[in-house]
Amino acid sequence: MGSLGICGNPCRRFAVLLCAEDSEYVRETYGGYFGVFKAMLAEDEDGSEAWDLFRAVSGDLPSDAEAELYDGFVITGSCSDAHGDDLWIQQLVSFVKKVDSMRKKILGVCFGHQILSIAVGGKVGRAKSWDISLRTVQLSPTLTPISSLNLPSSLSIIECHRDEVKELPPKAEVIARSNQTGIEMFRYGNNILGIQGHPEYTKDILLYLIDRLLQRGFIEKPYAEELKANIEVCEPDREAWRKLCVTFLKGDLKGDLCSEFDN
Repeated sequence: MGSLGICGNPCRRFAVLLCAEDSEYVRETYGGYFGVFKAMLAEDEDGSEAWDLFRAVSGDLPSDAEAELYDGFVITGSCSDAHGDDLWIQQLVSFVKKVDSMRKKILGVCFGHQILSIAVGGKVGRAKSWDISLRTVQLSPTLTPISSLNLPSSLSIIECHRDEVKELPPKAEVIARSNQTGIEMFRYGNNILGIQGHPEYTKDILLYLIDRLLQRGFIEKPYAEELKANIEVCEPDREAWRKLCVTFLKGDLKGDLCSEFDN
């Protein structure tokens, strides 16, 4: 079960909703995917933040009373299909709708991005092919430039998915695209942000995942070797993505990333 962190008052609370089982490698190397996300997003040197883990994949989600205590939630990637009918996925979609009504910040990554789209009325399905790459995405002019972040018009990000968001409701805004995926990033209102790629991934994690996909027969050896060779010569814009995610998740209602969108 998740547990509420303890810190001084005032305290900002965030929760990672884990949607995949940690592998032994990621657990031992990074402290699990909770550790990966916390390393990217946490800024708690002064003790003003608390970060908690809820294993959504096991049906562990905050209660209504607990959800009220959080400032924001992060929904991780998963090996499952967001468009599947598993009970825990249905519960997660219902939870997103609930915390959206509370106007809580919700950041969704890959599977989480797709779950957010379903929760707000969008559609998710299989892409034409796997996207396992370091891909350049083009940011919407409504997003850049942002003076406080100095973001360029395009950013590279690690991708590892075979599903994608196919359709969004009219109130949602697509804010990043690529030559592979039409909806790389979207926002819904001022409190929901979905990112198809993995801003939290290191190249080491992606190389490990390529090996796992090869072992499980999802990809062929020549393709795996080609992927590894391409990845070794490039770097994702991890710091820019970190700034973007942190600004969205922790920004004040005035002057935060979503307010910048509306300017």
